[in-house]
Amino acid sequence: MSNRAFFDDLETRDPEQREAAQFAALPAHLRQAREKAPYYTRLLSNVDPVEVTDRAALAKLPVTRKSELVNIQSAGDPMGGMTTMPAGQLLRIFQSPGPTYDAEGFGKDWWGTARALHASGFRAGEVVHNTFSYHFTPAGVMLEAGAHALGCAVFPAGIGNTELQVQAIHDIKPAGYVGTPSFLKLILEKADELGKDTSSLKKACVAGEGLPPDLRGAIEHHGIYCGQVYASADLGNIAYESEAREGLIVDERLIVEVVRPGTGDPVADGEVGEVVVTILRSDYPLIRFATGDLSMVLAGISPCGRTNMRLRGWMGRADQTTKVKGMFVHPAQVAEIVRRHPQISRARVVVTNDGHSDVMTLKFESAECGEALQSTLPATIQNVCKLKGGALYVPNGTLPNDGKVIEDARAV
Repeated sequence: MSNRAFFDDLETRDPEQREAAQFAALPAHLRQAREKAPYYTRLLSNVDPVEVTDRAALAKLPVTRKSELVNIQSAGDPMGGMTTMPAGQLLRIFQSPGPTYDAEGFGKDWWGTARALHASGFRAGEVVHNTFSYHFTPAGVMLEAGAHALGCAVFPAGIGNTELQVQAIHDIKPAGYVGTPSFLKLILEKADELGKDTSSLKKACVAGEGLPPDLRGAIEHHGIYCGQVYASADLGNIAYESEAREGLIVDERLIVEVVRPGTGDPVADGEVGEVVVTILRSDYPLIRFATGDLSMVLAGISPCGRTNMRLRGWMGRADQTTKVKGMFVHPAQVAEIVRRHPQISRARVVVTNDGHSDVMTLKFESAECGEALQSTLPATIQNVCKLKGGALYVPNGTLPNDGKVIEDARAV
């Protein structure tokens, strides 16, 4: 793919300049959220926004987990008091499985997807074939807004109707596709079967599922450059791929942290953890919003010249809640065990089955007194989890760097 201009100058800022600008804006952002969004009025009641001017201070704020939205929104307000305006003043409200509800406010490229589309080669004056759903969930609208912000026309195809999709591409001759990669592959295969021309498609920006090399290869075999965007129904564009294809570059609207699952504690760069996002958006100001996705920060900046933080990509789910002997064990409980024993550097609960019943073992790393600690941990496990469990000391560096704090190793 040929080199091309950046979306704007923000993408190539000095990283320290970006950090300074974002944290200079954060106190006012927190103040507005606390004053106008009832949920944050409660959550941030003991927070002085003026003091939150760096990552260390941000890490002290409470985390709101995506998995908690069902309960937060169950009190009658469909948005759970998380917006700075009443529901009737929003542009749209969407429903995702759960059900949970997400807001869309007013403004050009509100979801921030234009940047991701631009990085995949989309340009003004082109037609975009959009196969994301326009029904209930925001994906279709999300990518359409970005395309319009770039100056593209959009064919709102939605999902399904493969033969009609092929016919539309044959007739309208769009330059780009947005949707899931597997559906694009199906469309291309159907076009080959029907003898329809889809050669106008030169680029794609895909999301919603994994993009393994063989799937990307099958798409690009048709002469279509295939980039990807990592987005969610609540945040919009979180990170996107550039032509360098070395990780996903975080969107300029966000402050992203990677934390140990079950906690709000940031992990070191290169360690797998849960993606937590603070979005500098006034009408739906999600603050330390835990996405439930695992990833890790890649060192350095992208070879393409964009200087923002890079994520490895989606690496699994952070909510590893597992049922053991009929009771749920949560990542937060593992975090509590570690909190009570500061000598532990890393830990994970491993659940196995001895042929008769579940067996729970806490494997832990400790720089000192590992063997002595092994004898005292079972009492803490029993107290925190209300289940009996053993403890096993392992040398530092033994536990995999995969973000797991609970591993279900029972035979299927």
